[in-house]
Amino acid sequence: MYNFNYHRAASFEDAQSIFNKSVDPVYLAGGMTLLPTMKQRLANPSDVIDLGNIANVSGVDQTNGGIFVKAMTTHAAVAANSEVVKRIPGLASVAGLIGDPHVRNRGTLGGSIANNDPAADYPAALVGLGATIKTTSREIAADNFFTGMFETVLESGELIVGVCLLYTSPSPRDRG
Repeated sequence: MYNFNYHRAASFEDAQSIFNKSVDPVYLAGGMTLLPTMKQRLANPSDVIDLGNIANVSGVDQTNGGIFVKAMTTHAAVAANSEVVKRIPGLASVAGLIGDPHVRNRGTLGGSIANNDPAADYPAALVGLGATIKTTSREIAADNFFTGMFETVLESGELIVGVCLLYTSPSPRDRG
């Protein structure tokens, strides 16, 4: 691994400020893609900006007719969330089958989709579910977000805040 400057951001604004002041920065969410590429010397960032200390960036919130999965929510947390299991079981299933337990408990939804690794499970699932990706500056339909292998429409320094997924009304048997 090459030398780099390590930063622990306190907020999205702090992370973006550090990013804008750095020569060749990267964001660190779960690290499941970044750390192996750095160990193999395939990535040589000048600065690594850790997003793990930012408050209120993980979890699942119910919205009017949908679910909002925050960017730093781990795959295991998505898979185990009762509302995701009930309302969007396909997403829970996808999240529960990602990698191994270590990856599921450390890897994040936001990090996974930001990388758009062709071996990842979320990109196809989000497109199929008609998801919307919310960033620090805009909302983007999943159909328009993923542009090629390891490529997205994210602009330099832009961060994923979370993903909004709509669901239909529960069936009569779900109403109890």
